[in-house]
Parts: sequence; structure tokens; C-alpha cells
Amino acid sequence: MDKIILVRYEEIFLKGLNKNVFENRLIRNIRQKLAGLGNIKVTKSQSRIYVESNDADFDFEEAVIILTKIFGIASVSPVIRIESDYEEIKEESVKIVGELLERKHYKTFKVEAKRGDKSFPMNSPQLCANVGGYILSKFPRLKVDVHNPDFIFYIEIRESTYLYSEIIPSVKGLPTGTGGLATLLLSGGIDSPVAGWMIAKRGVELEAVYFHSYPYTSDRAKDKVIKLAEYLSEYCMGIKLHVVPFTEIQTEINEKCPHEYLTIIMRRFMMKIAEKIAEKSGSLAIVTGEAIGQVASQTMESLLVTNSAVTLPVYRPLIGMDKNEVIEIARRIGTFDVSILPYEDCCTVFVAKHPVIKPSLQKTLEYEEVLDSENLIDRALSQTEIIKL
Repeated sequence: MDKIILVRYEEIFLKGLNKNVFENRLIRNIRQKLAGLGNIKVTKSQSRIYVESNDADFDFEEAVIILTKIFGIASVSPVIRIESDYEEIKEESVKIVGELLERKHYKTFKVEAKRGDKSFPMNSPQLCANVGGYILSKFPRLKVDVHNPDFIFYIEIRESTYLYSEIIPSVKGLPTGTGGLATLLLSGGIDSPVAGWMIAKRGVELEAVYFHSYPYTSDRAKDKVIKLAEYLSEYCMGIKLHVVPFTEIQTEINEKCPHEYLTIIMRRFMMKIAEKIAEKSGSLAIVTGEAIGQVASQTMESLLVTNSAVTLPVYRPLIGMDKNEVIEIARRIGTFDVSILPYEDCCTVFVAKHPVIKPSLQKTLEYEEVLDSENLIDRALSQTEIIKL
């Protein structure tokens, strides 16, 4: 008998001749994320991935938690692997169900069986009936309910037999590293971490850029963003966070540009700096948490002016979502409670009372002419702090 973890994927099935590339990348990511738990063996067979360890101290429960945060994985199951012997199947099934009933007050169940190995002497319905009957004989409190059971007991007969009672959902998507690299504008708010998570779900690796306006924003605001980046790194196989000093740029804009254009010009500087960082790292796009109409700088006209500051594509995964939809995802991925901590970010510094909602690109460019843009950007980049998470 072996205790292992069964890993399933979904979208990788659609990759045709490239399926092996995605499978191998997923296996590499699994090995990397679980390496800290001890020696592991990760194998694939019949479009399934299996994780096992001969370490006595290997924490299977912690491994399951980690696996549910790896993009490309659809679900996982803690599994007992045994020989395909009917008597052993019965006894191990009763043992697994007994352990489950010690933790849960279940009253109904059903058995589902898949017989991939056709040499096994029973077909799937016979196996369900016989093992289900044996479980009933050992646990009189249970009843069979094939329509809405409290739990399902699974039997899969392949090259060996696999027994399990849980299918734990994971984050799905595509394996990190199969979709290129993107640069995320990460603030301390709710939106940008969710935008980063959503783009990362498509297999995209992330680096993040945070604009820090010390002393107008405190080091606690910086620590908050670092914490958000740490949460994202749990899903993204690590993140490099660029902390860009932004106070000088904001002060110059505030002193020399019309106040109704402060936010738009500030956003354009952010884009230009992010593009410089992206070009150096080989990033293929900029990602933001903007959504149409959410604030004055996110009208269609404002986004057009912001986009014109860079040549890289700008991806906005939240563009058509409302705030409640974004909050729901933030709660699910664990960033919400950090995002609502009451520390100001650079976007709250020098805010205009009446920001323009339909900015003119021509006027924006004219207002920017009074700024020493190139030197301001170069100085900010030269003082940028890089934190690897």
C-alpha cells in the first residue's frame, strides 16, 4: 500500500501535439513547489500526474494545500494505491471510509468505480455493488444515496488500484511559464493583485512594479504591497518586485501641470517606467487592474491617453468586471484582507478635486513638455529596489 496524491488537469488535454510540453512544465512546477517538504517523486501516466514520497516526515496535507495553488492543476486527491486484488480492495476501502467517518458525520454515500484494466474479473457496476455492500455491512449508520450522497468513494483500477474519497478543486488554468512574462503594476488596492492572478492563470510569469511615495506613503504601505506580492508568488512560482521611488515625479507633476491632469500624467509616467523595466527583463506586456468607468482615470478616453505612453501591449483582465466580482476573487485567492488595510498608496497622493474624465492627448503631451521626463524616469529607475519573493 502506498499513500500518494493524484493530480488532474483539464485544459492541457486540448494542447494536441504540445501536450507533453505543458505536462512537463507542470511536473517541473510541482517539483519546485513541493521541494521544501522533502524527497518527492512526480510521475505521469495515462494523462494523470502522481506525487509520492518515501520520506516518513513528508506532510501530505501541506502538499495538497500547495498543489491547489499551482496553475494548470484542476483537482487533487489524496489516494491509497494498492494491488488490484479484490479482497485487498474491500479491506482498504473499509479502512479509508472508517477514517473519513471519524472526521465527518456523513450518513449517505455511493461508490463509483472505473475499470481501466479490463483483465480485472469484475466490471464497474459489480465492483460498486460488492464494495458498497461490504462498506454497508461494516458501517450500519450509512445508507446508499446514488443521487445526492454526502460523500462518494472512488475506485480506479488501472495498472494498480487507486482508492480515494475526496476530489479537491485547484485553480485550473495553464502551467506557469508556458505563457511568457508580463509586468504587473501592483498597488496596495484590491484590483491589481486580482488582475495579476488572472493573467498568471493563463500560464504567464509575473514581475511586479510598485510605486512608493515616501514620506507621503509610509513603509507600512510598502510592507502591505510586499505581502500582496508574497500571496501572488504562492500561485506564480515566485515574483520579482520592483519598488520604484515616485515622490520626485509626483511633486514635479503637482507643481508644474494642471491639477485636473495630475492623475493622467502620473499614470503615463508609471507606464513609461514599467515599460523600461519590462524591456530590460524581456517582459512582453504590461498588466494593470483597471476597469472601464471605475474612476476618472479609467474612462475610455483616459485609458487611450494612458496607453499612448507606451508601445508594449497593456492587458487589463478586469476591464469588464464590477467591483463585487473583483472582491469575490480577491477573497478566494487570499489578497482581500491585506488589500483593505488602511495604508495609503501613491495614487492617493496629490489627488485632484475635479480630475478630467475625457482628457485630450494633445493637451497631455503639451503639459508634459514642461517636465524633464527622461531624467525623472532615469533617476527613479536608478534608485529602484528589487525584492525577490
